[in-house]
Amino acid sequence: MISNESASPPTGTLERAFRILELLSQQPQGLALASMADELALPRSACHRLLADMVRCGYVRQVSERGDYALTTKLPAMGLAFLGGAGVVDIAQPIIDRLAELSGELVRLALVDGNRLTFVAKAQGARTGLRYDPDMGIDVRLSCSAGGHAWLMTLTEERAAALVSLQGFGSPKEFGPKAPTTFKALWKVLDEDRKRGFSTIVEMYAPGMSAMAAPVRRRGQEAIGVITIAGPLLRLTPARMEALGRALVDAAGELAMASASSPLFSQKGRMA
Repeated sequence: MISNESASPPTGTLERAFRILELLSQQPQGLALASMADELALPRSACHRLLADMVRCGYVRQVSERGDYALTTKLPAMGLAFLGGAGVVDIAQPIIDRLAELSGELVRLALVDGNRLTFVAKAQGARTGLRYDPDMGIDVRLSCSAGGHAWLMTLTEERAAALVSLQGFGSPKEFGPKAPTTFKALWKVLDEDRKRGFSTIVEMYAPGMSAMAAPVRRRGQEAIGVITIAGPLLRLTPARMEALGRALVDAAGELAMASASSPLFSQKGRMA
């Protein structure tokens, strides 16, 4: 799914380049020049010049005779090196792996970075049957995802409203049939999540999918990340999520205690 959430087309050269990279990160099979230019509301000549520079620098390559472009592994490698150097993988992966084995579902960690919540690590616990395994590195849709709700439930209503307004509720056809589409509906969900201590969603993010999440937070502070469990509703039923609640919250607490050893988890290291 290609999504352009900007209210206006990118203007500066650097902004245009980053928007192209973000768009290509959602299209590993490649994307045509015309499609990119149309999606980003850019002149095709300007888009072509930027792509030529990215090809020359090794971040983008042409993948077909039609002229489709795709990312190389250079940018993902930089991201992995950054996360590895920050200690995120060393800290989080064993905890994520244990929870994935226990739940038998996909477990992911997302980190708060300013106004964004982005998945950075995962473990797949489903060995057979249906598997829910979406793309990594994407920003979380706050209004209709378990991870987004787990973050929002730690914020003031004013701050939560500002974040959701910035991102928008999105088009209902892009998400599940039970996705909140108003602040009133969202606040009701968040109130229930706070009472429970973790968030749960059923067919909010996607049809036939359910998920749960707990905030990773130090005492008295906003969440610095969230840990999620997601899977098909056939397996991850409301009753199953309730049974997994304690293990999920415990994993979030373990991550919070371990987070002091990573600069990426530091509140001082991230600007809102």
